Amino acid sequence: MITYKITPSRPEAHIFHIEIEIESPEPNGQIISLPAWIPGSYMIRDFAKNIVTIAARCGLAAIELTKIDKQTWQCEPCSGALCIAYDVYAWDLSVRGAHLDTTHGYFNGTSVFLSIHGKKQDKCVVILDPPSGKNYADWRVATTLQSDGADALAFGRYKAQNYYELIDHPVEMGHFTHGAFEVAGTQHEIAITGKHSTDMNRLCADLKQICEAQIKMIGEFTAMKRYLFLVMAVGEGYGGLEHKTSTSLICKRSDLPRPGKVDVTEGYRQFLGLCSHEYFHLWNVKRITPKRFQNADLSTEAYSRLLWAFEGITSYYDDLMLVRSERITEESYLELLAQLITRVIRTPGRFKQSVSDSSFDAWTKFYKQDENAPNSIISYYSKGALIAICLDLMIRQKTSGLKSLDHVMQRLWNDFGSIDVGVDEEDIERIIQHETGLDLSRFFDQAIRGTEELPLQDLLRTVGVGFNLRQATNGEDKGGVRNDSGKRVEAKPALGVQFKADGKDAQLSVVLDDGAAQNAGLAAGDVIIAINGIRATPMNVSSLIEQMSVTESSLLHVFRRDELMIFDVIAQQSKPDTCELWMMDDMPEDVLAARSSWLSQTAYG
Repeated sequence: MITYKITPSRPEAHIFHIEIEIESPEPNGQIISLPAWIPGSYMIRDFAKNIVTIAARCGLAAIELTKIDKQTWQCEPCSGALCIAYDVYAWDLSVRGAHLDTTHGYFNGTSVFLSIHGKKQDKCVVILDPPSGKNYADWRVATTLQSDGADALAFGRYKAQNYYELIDHPVEMGHFTHGAFEVAGTQHEIAITGKHSTDMNRLCADLKQICEAQIKMIGEFTAMKRYLFLVMAVGEGYGGLEHKTSTSLICKRSDLPRPGKVDVTEGYRQFLGLCSHEYFHLWNVKRITPKRFQNADLSTEAYSRLLWAFEGITSYYDDLMLVRSERITEESYLELLAQLITRVIRTPGRFKQSVSDSSFDAWTKFYKQDENAPNSIISYYSKGALIAICLDLMIRQKTSGLKSLDHVMQRLWNDFGSIDVGVDEEDIERIIQHETGLDLSRFFDQAIRGTEELPLQDLLRTVGVGFNLRQATNGEDKGGVRNDSGKRVEAKPALGVQFKADGKDAQLSVVLDDGAAQNAGLAAGDVIIAINGIRATPMNVSSLIEQMSVTESSLLHVFRRDELMIFDVIAQQSKPDTCELWMMDDMPEDVLAARSSWLSQTAYG
């Protein structure tokens, strides 16, 4: 038995104090370490850097700890129980780390719980202690750790079957709003931390519909006693991380539904999509799991070329489940899809990196993006989602609607997830072809291992959805549903750049390949101070660019570092990189029926 006791000992200093008792340490000297990364987020984060102090004792006697590497220690041999005591600095307000202040505490196990080498399969006891002081007397706890005597939403004693289960249950403590609803006979809960004004009844009702739609698609619910949405509401923020019986989410408080409002705002739609994404991971990642991620060595990278499927397919179904559960309209879904296509089209890196390579290089490229990232990489989330759409529509078309990607997910669940068998690197493609009876090897080579454009226009037409690429109307145009008769958008001058505000200045954050700015010699980090003699600011820089000539050079005054530079730039016509989609209601009945089946829940077999 390994006993972990964690106490928010100094909230004002952001310090968690942890004590570990090991009943039977290794006789030659127990080795302990803290993970370098957290499952679901593929980047080395070196959580051990936040350990402030650490000491060991055997009985009442202190024993020596020798540091072996950046995250590993070896204890001096001792006879009897070994106790490790250490402090962790917790000031990472994200879904991946640990955060503690006088308002709340949150942690993932990978940030605070040392692993005991040779004993990762041993049962664990977790004692969650409250902070001391009357200011914390009414703090509560939200977690899906299994109680070992602790009351619901209370500090006390919990347990885990082994270390891997221990680190898969994030913990929130403090003041939070709590709601509950039931899905498939299982208690689902939501805990929202941070200042907010949320219509909890509406939120619970909407989440219930989304969860039920996903369960209906898979055809079987995973066995668990509870599921928990942990939400941190902030002024600006967005993100989520999946766990086996819970998810951690960060959102803008303005994205949550307010009492008395019935419309689905853009922010609330985004939040529901985030919840849908992380809930779909219950199956796709947490149980249908790449073999290379099963009980992975968390001290170093674990490489897989399958993230396009595990994150991309999930990114396809997250918004699709919003329309299938009737939380949003079909037109709203097309708007989201058009915006997704636009993001991919505007990424030149899609011609240089495949989603297979993007998956493999997540550790060093996707999670460590720089100013050249749009030119050199592609997101396995976004392009992976478009590949999933193509697969779904292609399967539906070639099997006359008898099969779909839904059936593939059901097969993956039956063959891997339900029996806890890891997915090998070649299994996804093999299962798709076996379940559908189709030879899609050429598509896999082009879409997954290649960098060719995807056949979106032709495939969307098979379900009565029109597709067009046009120029952007302005810098805020993200694409969407066509709402006119196809009126041509006038092409405007463009530099091929992205800006960010640097105080009152407009700074280049990205310079795209083969754009007018790159051809003229401008670089990321340059501050545009004037265009054709007119002062440039974040507010007017877009309109100044639109006034530039595409036949004659314009004069740009730029600061690079502290040096003033002058560039002659000939603007280019803006590219048709903005997607618009629309319902083609004049299509044959079989096409309209195919669209209805795709966007509803009527075709699950």
